[in-house]
Amino acid sequence: MSDIVTLKALIVDDSAMHRKIVQDVLETFPYVEVVGSAQNGKIALLKAASLKPDLLTLDIEMPEMDGLEVLEHLRQELPETVAIVFSAFTTEGARITLRALELGAFDFITKPGAGKLEENRVRFKSEIAPMLETLLRSKRTKPIVKETSVHERNQIITDPGPMRLRRNSDKSKAVAIGISTGGPVALAKLIPNIPADIGVPIFIVQHMPPMFTDALAGKLNSMGDISVKEATNGEVIRPNTVYIAPGGRQMKVATSDPDNLLVIRVTDDPSENNCKPSVDYLFRSIARHYGKNSTGVIMTGMGHDGTEGLKLMKQNGAMIIAQDESTSAVYGMPRRPVEIGIVDIIAPLDLMAEEICRTIR
Repeated sequence: MSDIVTLKALIVDDSAMHRKIVQDVLETFPYVEVVGSAQNGKIALLKAASLKPDLLTLDIEMPEMDGLEVLEHLRQELPETVAIVFSAFTTEGARITLRALELGAFDFITKPGAGKLEENRVRFKSEIAPMLETLLRSKRTKPIVKETSVHERNQIITDPGPMRLRRNSDKSKAVAIGISTGGPVALAKLIPNIPADIGVPIFIVQHMPPMFTDALAGKLNSMGDISVKEATNGEVIRPNTVYIAPGGRQMKVATSDPDNLLVIRVTDDPSENNCKPSVDYLFRSIARHYGKNSTGVIMTGMGHDGTEGLKLMKQNGAMIIAQDESTSAVYGMPRRPVEIGIVDIIAPLDLMAEEICRTIR
């Protein structure tokens, strides 16, 4: 008997053409069964109640009931159903997408444009494939960040075992964070707990396309006391500032000439690990310019972007923190660094800010 888990999928989109593209692509995966489709949110919820799909591919802008309303109902009525939303490639689309993620959407894909049908199919398949594979591997049915219980928190704090493997006597002068799927929700919990006077710069690579990172930076900036901005090329690095890598670009730390100040370089260098921005790309520059006086943080996300950069940071004496499995939406990016033994601290999401501050103070 095959041990392959079948994902039952319901396609929700007001465009017949887009429904056709999604169905054609999903049916190429042997472990996905398309059980139905719907052209608006009301019909989708009625069908979902009877079909009990594992997965909804969900358009946001629809008549009668939009995707955000569907997500609100799903959270209450069908919490085991995973939603992947389609987002418009616009500033407003980015804002709405962030709201969809807050409501429990697993991830998002930018909606196919006016290109040829086959081109749209190829692009959509390449983007959704790793999401489907992750859902199968983890068998996670509601992939939103979970809170740790009081008992779990107390256990982590008092446990003298491997949760905190070593302490570095060198204080960090920079923090670099790599994060992907589940990131906007996790960062919305992390950033408000970072003090405004933390005294060091914080660099974040969140896997996102252009425009979305600017919207994310604006939202995070409004949530806490520390300044959060999308990084710009050539700006001098200052403490007490969170720099988010622009979507679709690479970000690294470099020195300026002739002042020899540390600055941010935003480049069009190639993707790494199929990611642009890439965590590895940032982490290598942190290892070079901050060495042992840095903290590398790897959080929820698919894939393994960040592992090679963390290896280099570790070799140079940096402190490495990983989010734990129980609070990760997807325990992909933290898993490999933990398994190969380069992580010093494993912490749940609600203790990440505290552990980051420990490496600085």
